[in-house]
Amino acid sequence: MQPPQVDSLDENPLIRISGWALDPEQLLFDVTTLDTGGSTGDGGGVDPDEPADPDDTDPATGAAPTRIRLAVLSDYDGVTWRVGATYRNAGRILPPATPNPDTIIDTVRQEITVADLTGRLLPAVPTPQQVDGARVAYDQDTGTLIHPEGLTPGLRYTVTSARERPDLNLLSTADVPAGPAVARVLRIGDGTPEQLRRLADQLASDNGAPYDRALAIEEFLSTHYRLDADAPSGHAYPNLEFFLFGPRNAGGQRGTSEQFAASFAVLGRLTGLPTRVVVGFQSPTGTGPVHGGDAFAWPEVYFTGPGWVAFDPLPRPDTQPRPVEQDFRPPPQEPTPPPTEEPEPTDPAAVEPSTEAAADRPRPGGVSGPLLASGGAGLLTLLAAGLAVLVVVLRRAQRRRRLADGPPPDRIAGAWREVTDALRLAGRSAPPHLAATEVAAHAAGAPPPPPPDPTAGPGPVPAASPPAGRVRPPLPPLDELADLVNRAAFAPGAASDDDARRAADHAVAYTSTLRAQRSWWRRLVWSLHPGPLRWRR
Repeated sequence: MQPPQVDSLDENPLIRISGWALDPEQLLFDVTTLDTGGSTGDGGGVDPDEPADPDDTDPATGAAPTRIRLAVLSDYDGVTWRVGATYRNAGRILPPATPNPDTIIDTVRQEITVADLTGRLLPAVPTPQQVDGARVAYDQDTGTLIHPEGLTPGLRYTVTSARERPDLNLLSTADVPAGPAVARVLRIGDGTPEQLRRLADQLASDNGAPYDRALAIEEFLSTHYRLDADAPSGHAYPNLEFFLFGPRNAGGQRGTSEQFAASFAVLGRLTGLPTRVVVGFQSPTGTGPVHGGDAFAWPEVYFTGPGWVAFDPLPRPDTQPRPVEQDFRPPPQEPTPPPTEEPEPTDPAAVEPSTEAAADRPRPGGVSGPLLASGGAGLLTLLAAGLAVLVVVLRRAQRRRRLADGPPPDRIAGAWREVTDALRLAGRSAPPHLAATEVAAHAAGAPPPPPPDPTAGPGPVPAASPPAGRVRPPLPPLDELADLVNRAAFAPGAASDDDARRAADHAVAYTSTLRAQRSWWRRLVWSLHPGPLRWRR
């Protein structure tokens, strides 16, 4: 039988995190925990009636939050994290997973009713063992489920899962496997930025044991970076480099859980840890509505014995990040080479005393010339930084307005404007006479233009070729978005809220991928460009 096929949003749901963050109150699905059965396995002293981490309990109910997994992303090429699954059509009973020896297994049975969640990926507590009420396809390597026909509002199914809980007491001495069996979760793309390698080397040099390295990466990220729901999507090398080392006053050192999880996974692989990224949701009690604001990504590390262990690199609430410079050692400064020629002696007579004295003499009012120039330069720098921040804030507000506010036709039109603005920022503006379907075809083949002519005047920001050796991923298709635009324009009243949300997902996926293919400095210019605020439609 032909294996089920998935589109780009299901292959890389990590790019949907920022889209869900735009509408945190959007109801994605309802979950009801029907049963949490007994535990099996010795678990090395883990109490099955207690959460793995007491700090994660709900202060109101005392219950531990339940993580509901949407997809496991194991493959990274330096540009995109992907599920990379091979889905096989399955019946009610799924192939059993081999449990790790140092874990306790809880049986969790939940009923899930889909609301506004789109795509084909089915949420479930890991690892699903039985599904009733929906036809599914299953990837046994990652435990990811899909509904081949696609999710629709009202779809209801019951899933029984075997949830593994590792013995945390064994992690301090646990090793990590190596070799071909874990090559997939150790592989990184070509062109790794040198700063990422230096940071990974620094974190590994002070922490020999695998668990200590994982904790060091987790602590570094949670201590130095800020969680920002408005941060743009992206997890390619340029995105991660700007997130980790970019200036704070220009948008660096802050991101969504997408950047935190992706950075942890890449840094972990650079230090020899088998890692992967998981996209899912956190239900406070395991029963009730799950909204867009409950979606997040987290990293996992594979240890011999305990198996896959989740880490939480997000900063704690109400904490201020510490400057990265306090703990990240910069590269040593190159010594200044000696001059190649002896400087010619200066003739004292050539210096006019009156000119020299006038330069050092304070001006009237007590302000010297150098001090006045320094103050003016500082004022201009502050003014430029303020304008840059203002542009970033206005651009984010504009994007939120376009994708989340107003009736469905307006939001679909806003998603289309996001795409056309992105093409213009990439130097590939669509000719105004093209229809929506022709613009979609134009956008699908948007290669970078040739290097700009230095004699040409100012114009749209040109695109940049990807670094040598990097695989350029295909841009997500816009055919469905073009169809939605035509429907909203020519069939008034036919567009629904679900159509508007799918339009926003397609726009975010396309613009994020197109932007990720720029060089880091062109990405910075992209974010600070005021054009989308004033371009005529």
